[in-house]
Amino acid sequence: MKIFKFGGASIKDAKGVKNVATVLQETGISHKVVIISAMGKTTNALEKVIYNYFENTSLLTTSIQEVKAYHLQISQELFQNQQHPVFQKIIHFFEELETFLNRNKSPNYDFVYDQVICFGELISTTIVSEYLNFISIENNWLDARNLIKTDATYRDAKVNWTSTEDKIQKKINKDKLYITQGFIASDAHNFTTTLGREGSDYTAGIFAYCLKAVDVTIWKDVAGVLNADPRVFKNTQLLEEISYEEAIELAFYGASVIHPKTLQPLQKREIPLFVKSFYQPKNKGTVVGKGKIIKPYIPCFIVKKDLVLLSLSALDFSFFVEENISEIFALFHKYQIKVDLIQNSAISFSVCVDNKFNNVDKLITHLKAKFKVKYHKGVSLYTIRHFTEEAINLLEQDKTILLKQLTRQTLQLVTKA
Repeated sequence: MKIFKFGGASIKDAKGVKNVATVLQETGISHKVVIISAMGKTTNALEKVIYNYFENTSLLTTSIQEVKAYHLQISQELFQNQQHPVFQKIIHFFEELETFLNRNKSPNYDFVYDQVICFGELISTTIVSEYLNFISIENNWLDARNLIKTDATYRDAKVNWTSTEDKIQKKINKDKLYITQGFIASDAHNFTTTLGREGSDYTAGIFAYCLKAVDVTIWKDVAGVLNADPRVFKNTQLLEEISYEEAIELAFYGASVIHPKTLQPLQKREIPLFVKSFYQPKNKGTVVGKGKIIKPYIPCFIVKKDLVLLSLSALDFSFFVEENISEIFALFHKYQIKVDLIQNSAISFSVCVDNKFNNVDKLITHLKAKFKVKYHKGVSLYTIRHFTEEAINLLEQDKTILLKQLTRQTLQLVTKA
């Protein structure tokens, strides 16, 4: 069985949905599970709904209607016949959303986030599934929340592999075509959970592992995995082959093409991962698997923006020892802070962190009670894997460098934005 994943950019409009059908027709329409993200910028639009729910209720209805109109417009272009059942299904999803917002009593932002954000994937997969059936590509729509079970860590849930594998294997007939959602799952009480932003790739890895799939293909709007983000760097090159280990390293440092958690279940079963262009489905793209570290062997550039650089030292200028570091990492865990870089000396400890849960101000307040704290917000972290002198000189040009770290394979720079 093969696993396909299509991201939001690939189905942002009616033309994109039709292209999914074309890719399936060209690659075969059976023995597949197709994982689909929310359409276009729907996740961002639903985050606006959540913001208005908590902060600006006067705009709540308008923000919901904007999301609804977007999906109805795409459906009208695909089906034209206003009597098609897809329209009633879309309306029903929005009624569900509004019912939840009206009845919810929980003040927990992360819980509310997951109960609302899931509608992007539920609606997109419904539209794609109905369109495929409409053009005689028979498929089965599945609610991923009934198959992928997790703990109750909302917005970053941990998979219960035993339960998930059992449910997926019982539900999937390997001869058929299935359409389901990326990113979303559910906890033991059947409340919706999510697998972290960009978690649709991870969903593909979960299904592949549980079904012992032949391979996974992630369909993108680029030719494959490039050695840098073309929106940030010039003269990017396609990487033809990457080992699992190297891909995990690139993902850890922030390469956006592959989700960090996607690769681990694939590596356990040695399932190859292909990254291909949905515009050119017959091109080879990039394969991630066992083999060469990276082909061609060239520098890979990664940038993560809007991070926070923290520099800590003891209030009495004493040595910074293991006990201090242990205490700090316990606070990182408490405040859900992801560490991207660490550097320490005898009397200081510096970290570059990702503030995706907006808890860094609480963390800084807590740290100031025991340490001298300096910080820079809005910094950028540049990473070069397999650096050369030429690559370093190119990257350092015209930048204010706050911190530099060099290892055998990797250079990292923290710079002012």
